[in-house]
Amino acid sequence: MDYLPGQETWIRELSARHSWDYLIGAVHYVSDSWDLDNPKKISEWKERDPYEVWSAYFERLTLATESGLFETIAHADLCKKFCFYPAQDCTPLFKRFLKAAKRKDVAMELNTSGLRKDCKEIYPSAQIVILAAQMGVPITFASDAHSPGEVGMNFVEAVELARRAGYTHRCRFTQRRREEVKF
Repeated sequence: MDYLPGQETWIRELSARHSWDYLIGAVHYVSDSWDLDNPKKISEWKERDPYEVWSAYFERLTLATESGLFETIAHADLCKKFCFYPAQDCTPLFKRFLKAAKRKDVAMELNTSGLRKDCKEIYPSAQIVILAAQMGVPITFASDAHSPGEVGMNFVEAVELARRAGYTHRCRFTQRRREEVKF
């Protein structure tokens, strides 16, 4: 479910319509009109400073995490999709998001769909996964499948990344209750 600042009540009402096992919070919009992962709007990237975009993205991601609406946060560095990387160090942005995830007990998704995008890397990067492991942020695995053939795609690589970072368990959810499962 997309997180849109100021729309928390609507998101809460929408999510209450069914007894979900879990809700995944995602950020795609860094403004009211720009979904930064939309290939039709890639020209927007060329008009902006990547650090400003990444800062806006991680600000919204942190707000989504702090909202209490979601069990998991999706593709935590989706802003790398088209390979517009800031020259500046983004570690403070990552740490702020991860501190919120730890404080709110929200899991972070290791999403393999990035391997099928321009960035050719799991969302989030190894740097973020290592920081998350050090901070004790729980994880889940997802393929972000948009077709049947993508379901479970590249999970071997995701588990390998998690293990390298120091993880031994992942989460699964039933009726919005988390359970840790060894992998």
